[in-house]
Amino acid sequence: MKQAFLSLGSNLGDREEHLLSALERLEAAGVHVLRRSSIYETEPQDFHDQPWFLNLVVEVETELFPRLLLARLQAIELGMGRKRGIPKGPRPIDIDILLCGDFVIDTRELKVPHPRMSDRRFVLEPLAELAPDLHHPVNGKTVREMLAETQAQIVKPWRSA
Repeated sequence: MKQAFLSLGSNLGDREEHLLSALERLEAAGVHVLRRSSIYETEPQDFHDQPWFLNLVVEVETELFPRLLLARLQAIELGMGRKRGIPKGPRPIDIDILLCGDFVIDTRELKVPHPRMSDRRFVLEPLAELAPDLHHPVNGKTVREMLAETQAQIVKPWRSA
């Protein structure tokens, strides 16, 4: 079994329901959720003219190798209505592989660890909740250290209605 950390985000429709549905679909796809962070509401980055996101991070275990894991995650996204139009634009669900064991992968389709995780507060805040002392396999920094170095982005705990 391989341990991985995944980031989930949604900013269209019932954002919280999309996250919860994606968690159920992970289990059905052979990706067992061990732990999940709290949900955070976060301002968009890169493409600002869109609704705010709800984000969380999960620690999972799976027998899938990273490329097959990516294919399963993309199938979940597609099944939940994700359309790849505007890069970094609005979407009902986005699931990214942050880390997958000690794998370091750099291909056109897949980069692990996620290449921008170390500067994204919306990833690091929930990841720090689960694994603050986890070391990034390339830069060697802990999640806590990377979080302390992130630039300002509004990330606040989500209170379900």
